[in-house]
Amino acid sequence: MLQPRRPPAGLVASCARAARLGPRPPAAAPPGSGCGSGGGSGAAGGGAARRGLLGLLARQCSYVTGQRARRAQQAWQRGGGGGGDGAAERARRGLWRRLLRGRSSSSSAAAAAGRLMAALAGVFVWDGQRIEEEELQRSAQEMKHMETISNLFHGNTPDDYQRLDSKTEREAVSSSGEQPWEMVMDKKHFKLWRRPIEGTHLYQYRVFGTYTDVTPRQFFNVQLDTEYRKKWDSLVIKLDVIERDLATGSEVIHWVTHFPYPMYSRDYVYVRRYSVDKENNMMVLVSRAVEHPSVPEDPEYVRVRTYESQMVIRPHKTFDENGFDYLLTYSDNPQTVFPRYCVSWMVSSGMPDFLEKLHTAALKAKKMEIEVRDYMSAKPIESGGGGGEGKASVASAEPKSEGTRGPAQLEYA
Repeated sequence: MLQPRRPPAGLVASCARAARLGPRPPAAAPPGSGCGSGGGSGAAGGGAARRGLLGLLARQCSYVTGQRARRAQQAWQRGGGGGGDGAAERARRGLWRRLLRGRSSSSSAAAAAGRLMAALAGVFVWDGQRIEEEELQRSAQEMKHMETISNLFHGNTPDDYQRLDSKTEREAVSSSGEQPWEMVMDKKHFKLWRRPIEGTHLYQYRVFGTYTDVTPRQFFNVQLDTEYRKKWDSLVIKLDVIERDLATGSEVIHWVTHFPYPMYSRDYVYVRRYSVDKENNMMVLVSRAVEHPSVPEDPEYVRVRTYESQMVIRPHKTFDENGFDYLLTYSDNPQTVFPRYCVSWMVSSGMPDFLEKLHTAALKAKKMEIEVRDYMSAKPIESGGGGGEGKASVASAEPKSEGTRGPAQLEYA
């Protein structure tokens, strides 16, 4: 098995010495540590004892409720529901949805309890989790804004390229009333910006670029095809479609990927939805992190819980002719304690590398005629009749050898 290549002594190595490799759960507080110095008054001590007793009772009730919910789920699965596996699954999900709607009409606390019961029963409720049409439209509007800005960088022809001064460029890229974007990389066919995310030490990144030797359809399909990505992306450990929503076409994805040495591998659970707008000649893919009861945390990986990505593709002519512009907006919290400049350097270096790998994979699929699913023509996966929610899964990928992992290779979905 190939061993991971250690990075040269430099920026990443110095960052590694300054930070631990990954987050660890906080140590449990010693008994009585929350009572304050000196133990407090007798009344305060009695109140703390009562609260502790109530907490124990609440936990016991939650445990009993969870056990009963799991037993009910197992009994339902053994019984088959009288209409086959698909009918039983739809009936069970419909039961939980009705439970949640009934509880949500009474109080938010009851709705939260209903969601907890659904989670205990292993049911993912799409309400409030699926990507709505408004999110796709916002991404499309951002692309239109960037197209207007791109005219400032180019003259009458695409080859007539000019650089703007930093103040003019910052004012042009940023919309009114939002945090300004800072240029990180400025090339003829590739521009990278970043801006700080308020209240955190993290940045949001934005890429605007152009490819002229591959069609929009090929680039779009290669990015969406999880099976093909397992072949061209050596950093993927696992990439599965966990569940699909037939109402909107949203999918829940579980993705495990190597991270740069010496960090632990990360895993993501996220929902994604894509749209092809033939009338406005545009393709949109939106993803963001969710929780799913079928994918609990694995102690071998670090779970990334904050993640968002929007990719918009605008063909120069048609979906099947070479040439398009793309806009990628990305942010996540990789759960590291590296200094901010280390993370920024790794992302700024890794994002162009990932996009070039994606571009190369699209070219390879085109030249070698590799079979890639056509998501523009694909129909929703059938669930055996009936509407509502559907579920489908793909075979798990076998863990790959670690291969060569450069110090700045971060992955983007």
